[in-house]
Amino acid sequence: MNKPLSQDETPLTRPRNEAQRQSAAFAIHANVALEHILQALPEAVYTTDALGLITFYNDAAAELWGVKPELGKSEFCGSWKLYWPDGTPLPHDECPMAMALRERRPVRGLEAVAERPDGRRVLFRAFPTPIFDAEGTLVGAVNMLVDQSAAAVADEAVQRVAAIVESSDDAILAKDLNGTITDWNRGAEQLFGYTAEEAIGRSVTMLIPMDRADEEPNILARLRRGEKIDHYETVRRRKDGSLVEISLSVSPIRNRAGQVIGASKIARDITERRRAEEQQHLLLREMDHRIKNLFALASSVVSLSAKRATTPAELATAVSQRLVALARAHALTVPRTSQASDRIEQATTLHTLLQTILAPYDRGADASTPHAVVSGPDATISGGALTSFALLLHEFATNAAKYGALSTDKGCVEIACEEDGDTFILTWTERDGPPVMQGADGDGFGTILGRATVRSQLGGEIHRDWKAGGLVIRLSVARDRLQA
Repeated sequence: MNKPLSQDETPLTRPRNEAQRQSAAFAIHANVALEHILQALPEAVYTTDALGLITFYNDAAAELWGVKPELGKSEFCGSWKLYWPDGTPLPHDECPMAMALRERRPVRGLEAVAERPDGRRVLFRAFPTPIFDAEGTLVGAVNMLVDQSAAAVADEAVQRVAAIVESSDDAILAKDLNGTITDWNRGAEQLFGYTAEEAIGRSVTMLIPMDRADEEPNILARLRRGEKIDHYETVRRRKDGSLVEISLSVSPIRNRAGQVIGASKIARDITERRRAEEQQHLLLREMDHRIKNLFALASSVVSLSAKRATTPAELATAVSQRLVALARAHALTVPRTSQASDRIEQATTLHTLLQTILAPYDRGADASTPHAVVSGPDATISGGALTSFALLLHEFATNAAKYGALSTDKGCVEIACEEDGDTFILTWTERDGPPVMQGADGDGFGTILGRATVRSQLGGEIHRDWKAGGLVIRLSVARDRLQA
């Protein structure tokens, strides 16, 4: 049977009231479902009415704000305090949500900072959107706040790394797995000569000499396997075509999935290091050479002294005097510099230098022949030239004491000096010594050092002539180098 109609109910109104009840029930169910959905979102979401009073917020919003605002009382945003990213205070009624309600339009991605009651500040992006009913009336708004703190920290880290890379004196570049250059810092410009505009987009093989063309394919193959290459010493070509020795470190660049997508390279110029290593090796060889010579000279000094001494006391005195003279001569080969100017302060004349270096081989006043005779014009020597001359003359005297005229009781060395325009010439002639085979001192380190010293430091030449009567050495140097 049909249910009786009430006084205010008609067959037409009853279905409509039922539909309204069903619609209301559906709306309530939908609102509950929507609230559960919003609570489940990982981002901060909240809603307001048309006046900006907060009507709902999820747990993520409360976490971001650090506080749970009172519904229907807190306006526009639930945070305790708001600031613009530059630190300027931001009133709640001027925040992005207030702007969206006032201007009745969505506001996308404005950044602001929420300060929590504990003092921590959170950078976020806001995405408020107004809500209108079916008639177009503003009924409220919904806002999503995206925490940018992690992104800001990451961005700062990227900026710091970029600043370090750009200011580095080392050449730092990046390339993809095809070898195409993608990044190029100022250090790379200075080392290789190409600007960033010239280098980026070109193949890294433009830096590789032809005789090392197989290096890049091997490096790329190792990178694809995820290998890192540390301190690989090689040679690269600059823009002007010159070659430079470098120490190269290569590391793979990976994407978020861990796949190798390119490589970063750090190249350091090791030219000066190599020169320092060569200089160190030269100094060690020179030290070894000098020590051996000193032992040989000490033996020669004892032998020369023994030939003329008649008692042990005379022998001891003669040996002691000659060793002291030898020490004075040896000291001239070590430059002394001023701490204030770092300039070599020694200065003397060529004749004085010769007398000091030859003093250890003096046979005394009663000898039948002098040990050395110096003639010709004198010249002042200072600066680096003094050390160079001392080394050369010390080498001449050492060899003469070991193999030549100064190794015998009657041998003599004649040193003739002369000037020829811009050239100063010294001729070292040994007489009455033992027969000398050509190259008695060999093509050893002393000979090599002598040639290098004369050519590079004194701007001259040196020639040796093994004559029947003894060795003759002709040394010519530029006059302007005597006080250089």
